[in-house]
Amino acid sequence: METSTKHKAPSLSPVSLLLVLYFAVILFLCYFLSPNMSKTIQPPESIYNLIPREEEKIHKPPRYISKFRDQVKQEKQLNKSFKKTMGPAKVDVPSPEKYLLKHSKEPRLPEKKPFSYKDEGQPKKPHVPPQTDPPNVGAHTKKNFVTSNAVENILAVPRKPQPAYTDTKHGDKQLLENSGLVPKYIKKKDYGQTPEYLQQMREEVRREQEEYDRYVKDRMREGAMKQLPEKERQNILQVLKKNWDELHHQFQGLSVVTDTASKKHRKEQLELKMKQLEKDIELMERYKVIYITSN
Repeated sequence: METSTKHKAPSLSPVSLLLVLYFAVILFLCYFLSPNMSKTIQPPESIYNLIPREEEKIHKPPRYISKFRDQVKQEKQLNKSFKKTMGPAKVDVPSPEKYLLKHSKEPRLPEKKPFSYKDEGQPKKPHVPPQTDPPNVGAHTKKNFVTSNAVENILAVPRKPQPAYTDTKHGDKQLLENSGLVPKYIKKKDYGQTPEYLQQMREEVRREQEEYDRYVKDRMREGAMKQLPEKERQNILQVLKKNWDELHHQFQGLSVVTDTASKKHRKEQLELKMKQLEKDIELMERYKVIYITSN
C-alpha cells in the first residue's frame, strides 16, 4: 500500500501573532517620529522660497514711567511714622508683679459674722413665780382630749357616702359624679330656657316686622300701594310657568352643534329668558302677600 504524505505549513499561536503585531507597531512609530524623519520633510518648492528673507525685528516702545513717581515716593516717606496704623496702646500695661493667681477668679463666700438674736437682751421665757405669790385657783392647765373628742363625734352629723362605681374586677372605685352618668346639667336653673341672645334677636325681628307693617298700612292708606289679590297672583304664576314651558320646548329643539353665530345668539337669548322667568316664579311662590304701586 502506498501512503501519501502531505506537508502542512506551520501555524502560529495567537500569542505569537500578538507579539509580531506589537513589534511592528513599535518599529512604525520609531521610524515616523524620529528627528531625522522630520528633517527630511521639506516644504513644497516655490520661487518665493528661493530668495532668503531678512527677519524683521520688533522694536518695543520704552516702558512708561510716570512723571509723578518721585513726588509719590516723597509723600509716602513723609506719611510713614511709628505706630501710625494702630496707634499707641490706650490701656495700662499690667505690671509683672500682679500676675494671675490660682483660684483667684472663683466666687468667694462672704466673710463670717458673729450670730446674734434680735431680742438677745430680752428673756425668752417668763420668770418662775416666787413662792410668796398665791396660786391661780380654778385654772385648768390640762385638757382631757379623750372626752372632748368623744363628745364632738357624738354630736357630729354623719356624712353621706359619695356615690361611686366599680370599673374593674378588682373592685377599683371611681366617683360617679365625674363619670358623666349623673344628670347634672338638667338640674341647672336655666335648663330648657331660651338663651338671652335669641330672645333679643326675636325681639328685634318682631320690632322690624311691626315697623314694616306700619309703613305698608300708611302707604295703602295714602293710596300709593295696594295688595295683589290671591286669584290674580295664581293667574300670574300660571302664565309665567306656561311661558317657561314654551321657552323650554324651543330650547330642546335647538341644534346640538352651535357652529354659527346665529345659533349661539339664539341659545344665549333663550337661556337668559328662562333664567328671568325662573326668578319671577320663585318670587311669586315665596311671598304670599305682594304689594304693588298704584302707578
